[in-house]
Formats: sequence, C-alpha cells, structure tokens
Amino acid sequence: MYKVGLTGGIGSGKSTVCDLFKHHATPIIDADEIAHALVMPGKKALIQISECFGQDSMTDTGTLNRARLRQIIFNDAEKKQQLESIMHPLIYTEIERQLSRLTDAYCIIAIPLLIETKMQALVDHILVIDCPMEMQINRVELRDQLTNTQVMNIINSQVCRTERLTHADSILYNTQDITYLSHQVDKLHQKFLKQTK
Repeated sequence: MYKVGLTGGIGSGKSTVCDLFKHHATPIIDADEIAHALVMPGKKALIQISECFGQDSMTDTGTLNRARLRQIIFNDAEKKQQLESIMHPLIYTEIERQLSRLTDAYCIIAIPLLIETKMQALVDHILVIDCPMEMQINRVELRDQLTNTQVMNIINSQVCRTERLTHADSILYNTQDITYLSHQVDKLHQKFLKQTK
C-alpha cells in the first residue's frame, strides 16, 4: 500500500484537506486523533502526563487540561521534550497498528510533526499543505481563540516553512477557496492511485 504522509504547519488546512480526501473513500490515519484518544481518562498516556506534570496538567474532573499543558510546554523546552517522549512512541505504535489493518491502494497519514519527529521513512510520499504565515496566524487565532503571541510560540516550535517544503514530494497551496482546494485534491488522488499500479 502506498503511504502518503500529509503534514504542514498549524493553521495550514490539514484537516480540511483530509476531509476532501475522505470524499474519495481514502482511509485517513490522523496522528492528532490518535493523540486525543491516548489521553482519555484511564489511558496510560494520561497517567504518565499527570505524573510528569502534576495536577496542574489536569482538570478538576480528571481530564487533560489542554490549555494549561500548552502553556507549560511552549514556555519550557525541556517540558515539551518530556511530553513528546511520552506521546510520540505511543502515537507511532498506533499508526503502525492501523496501517497493518488496511488493504486499500493508498492511505493518508496525517502527521503534523512528521518532519520534526524525523519519521519521513514511515511514508512513501510527503504531501505538504502550505500557506503564508499571515494566513496561519489568522486562522488559528479565529479557530482556537489564541493570542498572536501564543500562535507564534506554536509556529516557532515547529520546523520553519522553508525547511518543511524542502522535504515535500508534493505541495498543496491552501491559499484560495474550497473549490480550488477540492480540484487539487482530486488531481492528487488520481496521482496516488497511479503510484499503486
């Protein structure tokens, strides 16, 4: 099976592109969805996070306090590394498990930190979703109700746009409307199908 690694900076439109691939019945393995599932109450990752970061990282109801954890890790590189050492191995183990169950011609593996985690060898093709930084900032501020400083902290914690693009086998520029984006996904779908023949 041909494995397409879909990546891009925060606010670039990765989820929108994944939704468009779903219209072609393309299986999507989403690292963000896996990460959310891994920190549900009672899960090993959540227990490890609470032990590592203390009750500050938890809500009163025993769920992950995402806003507080985000604040901790983006102000402390060591804490960020500790979180990644807990989450990344578990995420990639689950990605491999889901991959082993697929029999489709190709699949999309959406991994925001594909380049940062140096896991390019996991996939056959890297598809980068790209847009100017100003667009990223505007989208994330609106979507997540974050300040400009908070958004910039996240962007600065990721590889820079230029470096990400150097790893791309294909680039999808998400700078126009959804109709344009849909046409680009249609073309890529046909391209990926041909790779499997």
